[in-house]
Amino acid sequence: MIKSMTAFAGNEIEIGDLTLSCELRSVNHRYCDISLRLPERLRFVEAELRSAIAAKISRGKVECSLSYKKQAKNGPSFIINMDAVATLLAATNAIEEQMLGTLSFSALEVLGFPGIQQEPDIDKEQLGLGITALVDQTLAQLLEAREREGAQLKILLEERCTKMLGFVDLAGKRMPEVLLLIRNKLKDRITELVAEPDFDRLEQELVLLAQKLDITEELDRLETHINEVLRVLKQKDPVGRRLDFLMQELNREANTLGSKSADKEMTRIAIELKVLIEQMREQVQNIE
Repeated sequence: MIKSMTAFAGNEIEIGDLTLSCELRSVNHRYCDISLRLPERLRFVEAELRSAIAAKISRGKVECSLSYKKQAKNGPSFIINMDAVATLLAATNAIEEQMLGTLSFSALEVLGFPGIQQEPDIDKEQLGLGITALVDQTLAQLLEAREREGAQLKILLEERCTKMLGFVDLAGKRMPEVLLLIRNKLKDRITELVAEPDFDRLEQELVLLAQKLDITEELDRLETHINEVLRVLKQKDPVGRRLDFLMQELNREANTLGSKSADKEMTRIAIELKVLIEQMREQVQNIE
């Protein structure tokens, strides 16, 4: 199934007195690039989360953000480390003696010192299981969003492939007419300039010119590449890189077709093909 690399998902979960939030964003990238933004308290699950995301996403730049906030509940929202308070006050008393009693602190200032206030402990195993469940749920939503957008991209690519096959068919039908027009123009021009033209030599020159202008191989390769794109779009595995390669091949053949163009209609066909290929190339950049 075709998947887009661009998507977003977010969820929340309550664990104890904490509300945990998870956001997952993904954009196009050549490889799988996972970036985690975690508060220090949740850093212990980093390796597990990175592995869980990498197991489900093979390509794209993924940013996972975890945050938490305390819920307003009855009872103390933090714990005072009284041992740390006693140690701090003892140290300040000793400093006061050295400074002749000029140093003093208020209770609020004491509470502001690092280590004085402590958050209630939550069982780390319970917290880890909750975070894993939250991320798994959010990741599933992200993958669904990538699949939905991928399905739309598949439709657009198939539509453009159909249009390209039409132009390839049109170019194939147009080429004999182009060669006939060139042949008649050259004969008329030479007849005007030369009283007794060498028609045998003229036929040889026309054969060489036809060989130079022959686009049969380019049209065959274009058709082959387009059919390969349609086949690849039906695969279940990630196909973004293969599609990107096929876009390069299609563009090369369209350029050659344009360089061999012998009239306005063939030039128009080559331009239309290049426009469609460029549109497809931009869309393929977002496919996993």
